[in-house]
Amino acid sequence: MDKTRRLARGALLTALALGLSYMERFILLQLLIPLPGIKLGLANVVTLFAVYFLGSRAALQILCVRCLLGALFGGGVTAFFFSITGGLLALAVMVLVRRLPFLSIYGVSVCGAAAHHVGQILVAVALLRSGYVFAYLPFLLLVAIATGFLTGAVSAACFRAMIAADLPFTSNMEATYVGKIH
Repeated sequence: MDKTRRLARGALLTALALGLSYMERFILLQLLIPLPGIKLGLANVVTLFAVYFLGSRAALQILCVRCLLGALFGGGVTAFFFSITGGLLALAVMVLVRRLPFLSIYGVSVCGAAAHHVGQILVAVALLRSGYVFAYLPFLLLVAIATGFLTGAVSAACFRAMIAADLPFTSNMEATYVGKIH
């Protein structure tokens, strides 16, 4: 694929991830789960797509630009540190566990969600200079199971639809993904 197409695809996916992240602000998940800072992680659908079909380098680029622009558009410096640390740890874990033959996209997504929460707790510990923040981690990990599974389900449905639509890039998708959807 030529450089212009890769750049355009990366920009489009970054914009999609930013839009999903922004949209999540309007979903009042705290009404169901009364824990501060809980989000569904819908932008992770884009990260999962990049991990599975574009490679870890493209996924890293999209993640970094999304976190930077997200902080510039409304998050601030502190939000950037929480986002980038959680995102990088989640990406690293997803890239590693994706290779495990017994994990489907659901498991990869749950592992990524859990790693994201661990990364955010590490930032909170550093900022607050207190180990007491770790007491919040078990609750976040329980939430990660639900949100990671939901994100995995959305990703699996999107991937199935892309393969069924026979989009130009789906030949690679079928070779690397079919059989791991469920």
